[in-house]
Amino acid sequence: MFIWDFTANLIMDTIVDWIYGQMIGFLGNFFAEMGNMGVELFEMSWVQSIVQFFSQLAWALFGVSIVVAAFDCGIEYSSGRGNIKQTALNIIKGFMACSLFTTVPVRLYALSVSLQGSLTAGLTGYGTSIGDVATEIVAELSAVESLSDLTTGSFMGFGAITSPIMYLFCIILMAYAVIKVFFANLKRGGILLIQIAVGSLYMFSIPRGYIDGFVQWMKQVIGLCLTAFLQATILVAGLMVFKDHALLGLGLMLSAGEVPRIAGSFGLDTTTRANIMSAVYTAQAAVNTTQTVVKAVTK
Repeated sequence: MFIWDFTANLIMDTIVDWIYGQMIGFLGNFFAEMGNMGVELFEMSWVQSIVQFFSQLAWALFGVSIVVAAFDCGIEYSSGRGNIKQTALNIIKGFMACSLFTTVPVRLYALSVSLQGSLTAGLTGYGTSIGDVATEIVAELSAVESLSDLTTGSFMGFGAITSPIMYLFCIILMAYAVIKVFFANLKRGGILLIQIAVGSLYMFSIPRGYIDGFVQWMKQVIGLCLTAFLQATILVAGLMVFKDHALLGLGLMLSAGEVPRIAGSFGLDTTTRANIMSAVYTAQAAVNTTQTVVKAVTK
C-alpha cells in the first residue's frame, strides 16, 4: 500500500503536469490566434482599400521625387559635382521600396506569429494526447530504481508552503504579466497598419538619397515583429518555469513586458510617435519642393 501511494503520486504529478502544459499551451495558442487576427486584418476589403490608397500615394510621391532628383542631379552636374550613377541607384531603391513596403511587413509579421505559435506549442506540449502521457508514465515507472526516486520535492516552485499571501502575490503578478502582453498583442495589427500608412510618406525622400527616415521605419517594423514573437514566447516560458521555480518564472513573465523597451534601446523602437513626426516633416518637404518645381516650370 505504501508503494502504491508513491506510484499513484507520480502518476498524478505527471497528469497534473500534462494538464498544466495544456492550459499554458492554450494561452500561447490564444496569443498566436490574436496575432493571426492582426494578419487577417489586412485581408479585409476596407483595410486593403486603405493600403491601396497609401500605395498609390507612395507611387505619386515617388514620381514627383524622380523629377526633383533629376533636377537636383542636373544642377549639380552643371557645377561638376553630379553623380548620375548614384541618382540611378537611389531611384532603383525607391522603386523597390514602393513595390514592397505594403507586403513585406505583413508577411514578416505573419512569419513571426507563426513561429511564436509553433515554439510555444513545442515548449508546452500543447496538443499531445492522453496516450502520450500514459507512455511517459510507463517510461518513468520503468526508470524507478528505489523509493527515493518516487518522492516529490516542492510545491509550485516553493520548497515549502510558507504563506497564502505569497501565493496571492504570485497570482497577481502572473495576471499582471498576462494582461500586459494581452493588450500589447491586441493593438499590434493596428500599429502595423499605421506604420504602413506612414511608410508611404518616405517615398519622396528615397530617390533623392535621403534614406535615414526609411531605415528607421524598417527598424520599427522589425521591432514590432520581434516583439510579437518574443513577448508571448517569454511569457509562456515563464509560465512553464513557474511550476518548478516560482520566482524565476515570475521574473521571466515580468521581463516579457520589457521587450519593447529593450528593443527600442537598440534602435528597434516599436512606437509610432517619432516615426509619424519624421514622416510629417518629409511630407511638408515634399509639398514645398513640389510647389517650388511647379512655380519654376510655369515661369
